[in-house]
Amino acid sequence: MAPANNGEGAVSLEASEFARLKAQASRYLKPEELDRLEAAYHLSADAHSGQFRISGEPYVTHPLAVTQMLATWHLDVQALIAGLLHDVMEDTGVTKDHIAGEFGKTAADLVDGVSKLDKLEFQSYKEAQAENYRKMFLAMARDVRVILIKLADRLHNMRTLDAVRPDKARRIARETLEIYAPIANRLGLNTIYRELQELSFRHIHPMRYRVLSKALRQARGDRREMVARLMGSIQERLEQWHVEAEVHGREKHLYGIYRKMVDKHLSFSQVLDIFGFRIIVKNVPECYLSLGALHELYKPVPGKIKDYISIPKANGYQSLHTTVIGPGGTPVEMQVRTVDMHTVAESGVASHWLYKDDSQPLSDLQRKTHNWLQSLLELQTASGDSAEFLEHVKIDLFPGDVFVFSPKGKIFNLPRGATPVDFAYAVHTDVGNRCVACRINNELMPLRTELSNGDQVEIITAVHASPNPAWLSYVRTGKARAEIRHFLKSVQHEEATALGERLLIQALRSHSFVLADIGDPAWERLLREVGLKHRNELLTDIGLGKRLAAVVAKQLVDAQGAQQASHGDEPRPQRTASPILIHGGEGMAVQMARCCRPIPGDPIVGMIRKGQGLEVHVNDCPVLTRNHSSERDRWVDVEWELGTERMFDASIRVIAEQRRGALARVAAAITDQEAGIQNVSMESERGAHIIINFTLQVQNRLHLARIMRAIRRIPDVVRINRTRGDNKIADKNERRS
Repeated sequence: MAPANNGEGAVSLEASEFARLKAQASRYLKPEELDRLEAAYHLSADAHSGQFRISGEPYVTHPLAVTQMLATWHLDVQALIAGLLHDVMEDTGVTKDHIAGEFGKTAADLVDGVSKLDKLEFQSYKEAQAENYRKMFLAMARDVRVILIKLADRLHNMRTLDAVRPDKARRIARETLEIYAPIANRLGLNTIYRELQELSFRHIHPMRYRVLSKALRQARGDRREMVARLMGSIQERLEQWHVEAEVHGREKHLYGIYRKMVDKHLSFSQVLDIFGFRIIVKNVPECYLSLGALHELYKPVPGKIKDYISIPKANGYQSLHTTVIGPGGTPVEMQVRTVDMHTVAESGVASHWLYKDDSQPLSDLQRKTHNWLQSLLELQTASGDSAEFLEHVKIDLFPGDVFVFSPKGKIFNLPRGATPVDFAYAVHTDVGNRCVACRINNELMPLRTELSNGDQVEIITAVHASPNPAWLSYVRTGKARAEIRHFLKSVQHEEATALGERLLIQALRSHSFVLADIGDPAWERLLREVGLKHRNELLTDIGLGKRLAAVVAKQLVDAQGAQQASHGDEPRPQRTASPILIHGGEGMAVQMARCCRPIPGDPIVGMIRKGQGLEVHVNDCPVLTRNHSSERDRWVDVEWELGTERMFDASIRVIAEQRRGALARVAAAITDQEAGIQNVSMESERGAHIIINFTLQVQNRLHLARIMRAIRRIPDVVRINRTRGDNKIADKNERRS
């Protein structure tokens, strides 16, 4: 709302703020540039005339405050003009063409880049937030000054957030903490990064902020004497080592203390290292000399020494960190850095504008920062491809995350260790559920491959594919894990219901009944007895092995018999049940036992495993007979369905003479027979022999026999046999004559 005295007093306030800005900018801008800056101020003041902030201040005080921050970084006149005009395109009738005509295309592009998103409709706040990310990164890609203006804009808004209603303030603060503070950190704008964190914390958790602030003020008073004593001791020891240094005591930031309490489950009294010291020296050798002096004075904490000078952080930050045990056993953090390092640590990518003097070359670190910025601008100019440019920016901005790209250039942010399956579900649930293979950077790769920054990922799908339970062992995102589990649960339920029906049909045949013979009264009677509401629930229990089909069939027959008896019908003669036909593609409700690896052509038997469904074994499987001889009521007659065409796993062991190329010749013989090699391993044997174990993909027993005959013809091969799990079962004629 507008204040009552919006006349000369308000104009005086605006004029005084601009006078401060002009004085600041005059330290490094030329007179003609100051004239352009004043023209921009008048345009901003005229455009925002009559507009007021929620606090009641004239609106133009906001762009003035933003531009004052930019002037402290010594940004050029184009950036300062954009700072003054950054809201005129959104909130007034001033157009981009007008700005370009008055101040040039560069200033107009900067203002356009800082402007908010167009009034697009998004399906969710998350979608809008994601688009905000894209807009900001693209704007930064065009000109890094856009991000610097945006951060200054956000910082001033956060400083004046008390005027905003609490629910909106919390939303803005949360967005700041999740988006803008990390960007400031990545750009090395440490001062802004810390202040954004503190202000966000104050509005998201106001009560916690007040309590911790009070506790920190109390601790500051209690430890004032200790801090003064520590600073004196450090200064004295550095002088003894002939090191000229500035020593500054510093207090840990409130949000950092809060995060430490939350992450390590500590109370405030348990967080001892709330104070630290910063030692600023002339050059790099004196950094390491100072570290030695500090470690002679106080014992260092093992594992707490970090050398960011030799290995700088991704944002260019350089410093030596060490934690020592101070008086009274209190841990104290020390940071040692040069003046140039301190400049970059506080101002990050903005530092290449700071104190810029053409007569003096940039320091090595400033040159690296400058080159990084130039590389962004050159990439945009050279490629003209925003997707390629955005890839570089996002990878560099968030090195802790993995950013990968779709074939169309869309960016996806995934956690470290994420796989193509995570990517597939990030694209769409249906893409994840139908995923069968992937290409990473145009090469076919396993689905469990960990993705790296900048990878281009293409997901290959199939209409009838479905999630593999093994994916749960390596996916990293909550979305992928939840979707896989949901699909498997629903699909297993459907498959178990279908299997339960097949098992019940088989069991009913021994009583000369078919499923259609069982009337609704018999079903209703049985469901009441077992406490279920629906017929499918009973069939699912049978398929999952929770109920035996033979028992349920007997109960249904008895119920139907009672119904028939009441009508005077004759009972039906019993007959032998037909076996269940197995084709190997039934899904999770029917599984091939890994202990014996049955393939079509092997005599088989089924075993109902409680909660898992039907497991198919070879009929002489030692594991089955040893472990389940007392559970024959769970055995089911099964047979292979004729014409089964899918591939099955089969294992063979080959003993060959240890000659060069033996493995290659055996592998070639296998592939010549149109079989796939799933796995191969080698072990040595006494003498001049090697043992090669293969897991193959075969169609049936005859196919496996052809493969083994082909291998047997190789002169290097001494012996070959089929293996089933841990049990080696020799087929006929497996040994060479």
